[in-house]
Amino acid sequence: MTNTEEQLLEELAEHPGVIRTYFEGMVPSLLGFLIQLLGAVLVLFVGSRLIKVILHILEKSLKKSRAETGVVTFLCSLVKYALYFILFMIILGQFGVTTSSVVAVLGSAGLTLGLALQGSLSNFAGGVLILLLKPFVVGDYIVDAGTGQEGTVSEITIFYTKLLTIDNKLILIPNGTLSNSSITNISHMEKRRIDLIIGVSYEANLAKTKEVLHEVVKKEAAVLEDEPLDIYVSDLGENAVQMGLRVWVKNEDYWPTRWRLIENIKNALDENEISIPYPQLDVTMHER
Repeated sequence: MTNTEEQLLEELAEHPGVIRTYFEGMVPSLLGFLIQLLGAVLVLFVGSRLIKVILHILEKSLKKSRAETGVVTFLCSLVKYALYFILFMIILGQFGVTTSSVVAVLGSAGLTLGLALQGSLSNFAGGVLILLLKPFVVGDYIVDAGTGQEGTVSEITIFYTKLLTIDNKLILIPNGTLSNSSITNISHMEKRRIDLIIGVSYEANLAKTKEVLHEVVKKEAAVLEDEPLDIYVSDLGENAVQMGLRVWVKNEDYWPTRWRLIENIKNALDENEISIPYPQLDVTMHER
């Protein structure tokens, strides 16, 4: 034990009230901190409930004004983050931290934060562009050329767009990526054209083949009668004459109609003895 430690123990033995005085001096500070902590917890509890009420009122008002689902989701997310930031500043004020000091710290660290959050800022800006330009809305079926992903838009949030695939998978694509890539909006238009190419044998009667295809189309109820119907020779391939077929249907009927047409065309060609050729190789064996 050093001399300094021995002197400290001797002073404490001669004046035991020093320890009691020290702890008594800490009591007001500890009580003050506990009061601040309880105040912060109360503010957090009340503030969180109040934010939920405000968001509920905002969402209800936007839906009542018939705003698009994507706009409602985006604005609610934006207001939510803004309100929680304000609540965070109020809680810091309970501990004596002033708003000006926080702003000063954020200002001095602005460059660092900007570099660290440049991806998030890009996604936020992309979300704003999507809502302003409206290349798609909630409910549209889109294909993103940048990522190759496709699906139905289920939600547009402040940073991500959620796609629901036909096999019920959820895909999150950053808004910045979507706003900077080529997007195909498949379901935006009411009507869509079905393009089919059918190969028939070179021995087939082309006029009869066209009649058969025309009869198949006439029996398909989903085909729009007021739209043009095209049946034509598309190309002369190596193994077959390529017949082209173009019809128009409603967007929601595209895939079921396409599948039915392919099946019915195959059956009709078989019934009329019009062969559909396929690549084959004939091998002749010679004995020596």
